[in-house]
Amino acid sequence: MSVDMRTFLGHVELANPITTAAGCAASGRELAQFFDLHRLGALVTRSITMAPRAGRPTPRMAETPAGLLNAVGLQGPGVDAFLERELPWLAQRGIKTIVSVGGGTVAEYAALARRLADAPGVTAVEVNLSCPNIEDRGRVFAREGGAAAEVIASVRSVMRYDVPVIAKLAPDVADIAAVARACVDAGADALSMINNPLGMSIDTVTLKPSLAAVTGGLSGPAILPLAVRCVWQVHSALPGTPIIGVGGVMTGADAFQLILAGACAVGVGTALFHDPYACLRIERELEDLLRARGFQRLADAVGLAHRPPGSAARHLHEESSL
Repeated sequence: MSVDMRTFLGHVELANPITTAAGCAASGRELAQFFDLHRLGALVTRSITMAPRAGRPTPRMAETPAGLLNAVGLQGPGVDAFLERELPWLAQRGIKTIVSVGGGTVAEYAALARRLADAPGVTAVEVNLSCPNIEDRGRVFAREGGAAAEVIASVRSVMRYDVPVIAKLAPDVADIAAVARACVDAGADALSMINNPLGMSIDTVTLKPSLAAVTGGLSGPAILPLAVRCVWQVHSALPGTPIIGVGGVMTGADAFQLILAGACAVGVGTALFHDPYACLRIERELEDLLRARGFQRLADAVGLAHRPPGSAARHLHEESSL
C-alpha cells in the first residue's frame, strides 16, 4: 500500500514533505550531481541578500559531539547574480524552489521581495528573520514579534499574491508562539522553524573560541528536541497554519516526530553534509513508518500527537483554509 505523501504550503502543493534547509544545498547544482531534484518536495536556497557577501572570517565551522556550529555569515553572490544564473537554472528544470531572503533593514527585505516578485520559478519566499537589524542596535528581527511582523508585512505587500511568504523563526525567544502569531497576522502564509540557536565552543588546545566569530548557529541532532518543542507550541496556538519543521532531522523517525508535533513539511540540513542522499532516504523512511502505522495519507499524521485518541483527522488543506 502506498502512502499519499502530498502536502500543502498555503495553496502550493508539494509532492512530498521533504525539503532542503536554507544554506545547506546552495542553489541546487551540487545536489543535482547525486539525484534528480524533482524528487524533493522543494529546494530551499541559501539566503539571498541584495549585495554580494564574502561571509564571516575563518574558521567558520566547528563540530560538536551532537552537531555542528557554523558562522558562515550568509555568504553569496547577491540577488543580481542569483537572478541571472541560479534561479533560471532551477526554473528551466521545473524545480519547486523556495527562495530564502535575508536583510539588514525592513527596506532591504522589501527590495529583495520586489526583485523576486516577477521572477519566474519562485514557488515561495522564506524570510530569514535571524538577521541583525542594523537600525536597531543589531538586534535580530526574529527575537521580537513587532520587528518580525514589520519585515513580513513589507515582503507580503510587494510579493505576488500567488507566492506564499514563509516566516522562518528562531528559538532564542521568550515566546515563539507570540512571534509566530505576529508574523501570521502580518501576512505570513506559513512558518518555518527553527533557525539555528546560538552556541559556542572553545578549543582546549588553542585556548580560544573555536569560531572566529566566537558564537555560531548550532545544528544537527542536538537541536531536534528544541525544534519539536517549538513546532508543538506553535501548532497548538495556530493549528491552521502550515509549518515546515527544521532542526536536527537525520532519519525518517526524526521527521515523523516533527509531523506528529504539527509540521506538514520537514527541512533537512546538516545531514546533507555527510550524506547527499539524506533527503531521499529520510522521505523513504518516513513513508515506511507511516505505512507501518496504517496511515494512508501524510496529512492524517500532521499534528496527531495533539489530538485525543479516536478523534477524526482533517486533511491539512482543509485545516489551512480555516
